Amino acid sequence: MRWNLDQSRGDGRWLGLGLAALLAVAAAPAAHAADALNGKHLYLNGPVAGGTACSACHGASPAANVNGILAAANQPTIISDTIAANKGGMGALYTGAFSTSELADLAAFIGNPSVTASAAATLAPATLTFAGTTVGQGAAPLSATLSNTGNAVLQIDTISLSGAGAADFSRSGGSCAPAGSVAVGANCTLQLSFTPSAAGSRTAALTITHNGTGATSTLSLSGSGTALPQASLATSATSVNFGALLVGSASSARIVTISNSGQAALNFSSIKVSGAQSGFITLGGSCAVATPVAAGASCTLSLTALASSAGNFSASVDLASNGGNAAIGLSGSGAAAAPALAATPAALSFGQQTVGAPAASQQVSIANTGNVALNVSAIGITGAGLSVAPGDTCRPSIAVGASCTVGVLFAPAAEGAVNGTLTISSNAAPLTVAVSASGTKAAVAAPTLSDSAPVAFADTALGKKSAAHSTTLTNPSAVAFKISSLTLGGANAGDFTLGGTCAANASIAPAASCTLDSVFAPTAAGARAGQILVLTDGGAQLTLSLAGNGVAVAAAPVLTVAQQAYDFGSAATKRITLSNSGTAALTLSSATFSGPFALAVDSSGCAAMPLTLQPGASCDLVVAYTAGNSAATGSVVLAGDATASTTIALSGQSAATVAAPVVQNGGGGCSAIKDGNDPMLALLVLLALAVLGWRRVTAKEPA
Repeated sequence: MRWNLDQSRGDGRWLGLGLAALLAVAAAPAAHAADALNGKHLYLNGPVAGGTACSACHGASPAANVNGILAAANQPTIISDTIAANKGGMGALYTGAFSTSELADLAAFIGNPSVTASAAATLAPATLTFAGTTVGQGAAPLSATLSNTGNAVLQIDTISLSGAGAADFSRSGGSCAPAGSVAVGANCTLQLSFTPSAAGSRTAALTITHNGTGATSTLSLSGSGTALPQASLATSATSVNFGALLVGSASSARIVTISNSGQAALNFSSIKVSGAQSGFITLGGSCAVATPVAAGASCTLSLTALASSAGNFSASVDLASNGGNAAIGLSGSGAAAAPALAATPAALSFGQQTVGAPAASQQVSIANTGNVALNVSAIGITGAGLSVAPGDTCRPSIAVGASCTVGVLFAPAAEGAVNGTLTISSNAAPLTVAVSASGTKAAVAAPTLSDSAPVAFADTALGKKSAAHSTTLTNPSAVAFKISSLTLGGANAGDFTLGGTCAANASIAPAASCTLDSVFAPTAAGARAGQILVLTDGGAQLTLSLAGNGVAVAAAPVLTVAQQAYDFGSAATKRITLSNSGTAALTLSSATFSGPFALAVDSSGCAAMPLTLQPGASCDLVVAYTAGNSAATGSVVLAGDATASTTIALSGQSAATVAAPVVQNGGGGCSAIKDGNDPMLALLVLLALAVLGWRRVTAKEPA
């Protein structure tokens, strides 16, 4: 983005434009509260639909005033007029790319380049109430969600339990962790367990310290211990989001499992849907008021949504039972059919092409950004020498979220500038792409890319990188050209990296070439798209679409044991280190011993079974060995959710083979006498006296 705004100091036209912009801003109503933080994102990353970032031409911060960008501080009209005038090629890059509100945000950031963000923590629900639970038994875990509703990363410092009944509650899972972080707009979960140690009411509080507003968030915990068996209701989900639905079209069924983790049958007294849009929800499944759920068993709720009007909707499924109550939040949105198309790039520029030379080719990516399939009826183009390349992939239809490509050819028959329009006609509003070119009789460079179709990377796991794909940029003509701009853009530009020998400001001689090496490193699951944009000093524009699919790897616990066999020898105890090298919490339910081996009581070892190890955590299983009259063998079998079982072999010596301690009878040093007086001691005393006498004599002699 080159605005050349510094020319405004000496150019009356720019001065007039600046004064007009100021008057327009003063007269216009404040329809949009400019968001400088969003402007910062647009400045550093480019338009939401993809394209060159402003920072590519104006530097990492507007404060440097590269190309006089500070003239647009809080002046969105200057930005829009500069795009309209195609100053520095901005028309080709940004025509139709920014909305009015986004231009206001950009101008606000230019006026406040040091804008900062802050985190804000929201904990919901604020209270967890466990169902009555038999003393010594565990209630079904309950969860709470910590959300970052601010605009900076939320850093978690500590998570602690306090209160009179704190020992009866424990963290048993969830993704929130001390020293962890929560991205903007994201959340993490806390899973709490309750095992009453006595009958009656038990209360505690879980406190999270963080860098968000207020510095702490508190979750109140309560439950009751009872000596009688109780049912305990648990749900597989606390909320269901049906997403965006077309008005009048039913969603797919969502299944929620209701479990009884107590010791008595679970009886429902009420199962109903409530809320403002309860009529949008159809409830089914095996859970019913007249059907008890046995201890340890479960039933299901089947939920389907059908929005009868546009807009967000909400409701809830309310459950009441002898094992506690629960509410499952339901949400979604209804929208009328809204077909929509978007083009990348938003404008094409062929630059100069030689009259009579083979046609130059460029591609436009057409995406279905609406909520219904698009039926493409026609693709046409205006402008002398411009034509649509055969074999487009857009007809007859484009699915929701899908994209296709249209090729555009330019073969000038005469000298002069050509301005045309590519038009895509469908059941959406017509989509137009401005095309500019120029014919000349002089020889000009006609760079080409070795890839004529979009580059499709293999599915890649999150956190991993694909193999590099190399594309060659070649100069087949007799005239050199210079790469004026080389950028990565597109909706998910941050998921791709660009390397190779091509570089901005590099010149490519006739018959020479350079390489563009692209790598896919997904930051989110699902389809990801990017684009390489090359601009030359002759005005030629080359684009190459990039596509890949990010694959999320399911989190799983992995039990790791330091050794598979331990020899105690004559030792009374051994410490066996157990580690969770997986990506999810690990629960060990039991440790079963055979032979003269047993779990030792040691406060520095692992907690009592069942125990939970968070990812990356470890503890020492302290094992005691009781030696007998012969050598012994045995084992310990660990059972848990990481594997069916893990067996560790144990062995030890007999008591009779334990070596007797060595007794030192000598006096030490040179002495070998066991008892009585050692003559060596007297000899050593005489030698020491002789040395002292010699030192006194030599000290008295004159120097």
